[in-house]
Amino acid sequence: MPGSFRSMVESTRAPFKVRSFRYQWTADMATSWAFEMELLVLGWYVLVESGSVLLLVIYGALQYTGALISPFLGIAGDRVGYRVLFMVTRGLYALAAMTIASLAFFGGLTPLTVIAVATFVGMIRPSDLMMRYALIGQTQPSDQLTSALGISRMTSDSARIAGALAGAGIFAQFGMVPVYISITVLYVTSFYFSMGVAGKPDIERVHTARPSPFTDLQHAFSYVWAKPVLLGTMSIAFLVNFLAFPFSLGLLPYIARSVYDVGQSGLGALSASFAFGALVGSIVLGTNRFSLGTGRALLVATGLWFGLLLMFGATTHFTLGVTLLMTAGFVQSISMIPLAAVMLRATEPQYRGRIMGMRILAIWGLPAGLLIAGPMIDVLGFAWTTALYSCLGIAATVAIALKWRNALWIRSAPANQHG
Repeated sequence: MPGSFRSMVESTRAPFKVRSFRYQWTADMATSWAFEMELLVLGWYVLVESGSVLLLVIYGALQYTGALISPFLGIAGDRVGYRVLFMVTRGLYALAAMTIASLAFFGGLTPLTVIAVATFVGMIRPSDLMMRYALIGQTQPSDQLTSALGISRMTSDSARIAGALAGAGIFAQFGMVPVYISITVLYVTSFYFSMGVAGKPDIERVHTARPSPFTDLQHAFSYVWAKPVLLGTMSIAFLVNFLAFPFSLGLLPYIARSVYDVGQSGLGALSASFAFGALVGSIVLGTNRFSLGTGRALLVATGLWFGLLLMFGATTHFTLGVTLLMTAGFVQSISMIPLAAVMLRATEPQYRGRIMGMRILAIWGLPAGLLIAGPMIDVLGFAWTTALYSCLGIAATVAIALKWRNALWIRSAPANQHG
């Protein structure tokens, strides 16, 4: 047992031996805290000030509009390195937060101005995850990818706990201006540490002539189409964004207010419960221990995730809802981290930025799922809408497992050969 424990600790520490990862992890932590604080605070603000669930889902959907340009940012990362992109995007996050704080201070903040700023931030925010994963793929050895990705996910998972609770608490006690000063400070901190991440990888320095970005993107699509393992994982990524994430992200303010009849503190508890479960899952994966196989874990956890959402939609008991959401957060990590690991291992280094950018295109499923769920909730109610989404998700997961069985499910598949 002591030897096994030492092995687990060493697996967790190993990614931090890479200098770039230490800086990236700290920068990502600050960014993730800021993301979660403002997403929760502004979602609550839009819902309360407008009284419209439609405006809430529009605000939530706008956070992901930039997924369409993620492949082009991936191309830029492959060419110039992610240090430059980290610094530019995180500087823009700070500027947007300062704008919200100034509008609030001078009394000019409205739901429509929040939506306008969300439109701007939404053009670049979805690419943040792509940049994190692509940089990890470039700087970590293949046998440390699952561990490094799990540890990286701890930044966003912990942010959903502490960031959500801190954001809701500061907002409730002190108002919009202080909470946005805190968010701005976090973004500035992230900008500072982003300067320490790795620059352009050596593999890119050998290229003297480059095709156009559109030609690069065409090559990336052809590359994915020729690899069943990438088609399968891309399908899972779209599926969970379309049918699962709406209930743990954009719809949480509605769930807190209309299903459980709780205020800001209850909203913070719901968000934190999902994040706590996800954090535990990230910690488990951070030890880099897999007996089921990475591809198999991805498929099984996705099916369980939809099953838990089915139960979550059927309860109006707050404590049970929190427990189910926490468990859903755990299996979400067991699904999403292996998905990224499988994709990175199956992708050649020169394609990583583009392929991870294409993976972010799957985020378009989230605004689509939100925009469909809003009217459905008005017509069918929350419980029936959740049941429909969950049952479709289970059926689609089984279909994907059957379609790409040789690439993702059989034990001898490359997707299941790594710990």
